[in-house]
Amino acid sequence: MAFKFKKCELANGTEIKGLYEIQPKLFGDARGYFLETYSEHEFFTNGLTMRFIQDNQSKSSKGVLRGLHFQTKHPQGKLVRALEGKVYDVAVDLRKGSETFGKYYGVILDSEKQNMFYIPEGFAHGFYVLSDEAIFAYKCTDFYDPSGEGGLMWNDPIIGIDWKAVAPDANPLLSDKDGKHPKFNPEGKYFDINGEWNE
Repeated sequence: MAFKFKKCELANGTEIKGLYEIQPKLFGDARGYFLETYSEHEFFTNGLTMRFIQDNQSKSSKGVLRGLHFQTKHPQGKLVRALEGKVYDVAVDLRKGSETFGKYYGVILDSEKQNMFYIPEGFAHGFYVLSDEAIFAYKCTDFYDPSGEGGLMWNDPIIGIDWKAVAPDANPLLSDKDGKHPKFNPEGKYFDINGEWNE
């Protein structure tokens, strides 16, 4: 197999359903390396039957934090990875009715490891750049729709993402928009268990 699929769990062993860490197999020698970055057959065989329709890429400098983002009108599942550099990538479960609603999971994505992270519809997503520079790529299951943009405060006290666990001197560089996202409200309007926005 060209990939290893790991279901993501909280520290207490509770699975965050639909969330996967994925490790491609690297074939390397003195000349360099080769790997598959996606295989519909292997993903489908392991229960990841999403269809990707858009690819995105960004470049960021050290200390940049992008997030926490989601879309309401066209929720996106995302397969994310670092093409260059290293980032701390985080997904927050916003599916009401989920056992892990309001909980987060973080993984370090490293271009040397070529590891990936699949985040299904119904999650907020963000990342913090740990290396001097990072090029970040993601495949999406739906189109970007600016009219449905949503977000959460990156340092929301209820969600409690521990950014300093991976970056003790973290002093995030935020866009104006990311600096103004609202706090998480457990009683607020979020996604249903299937990742569809609750109208």
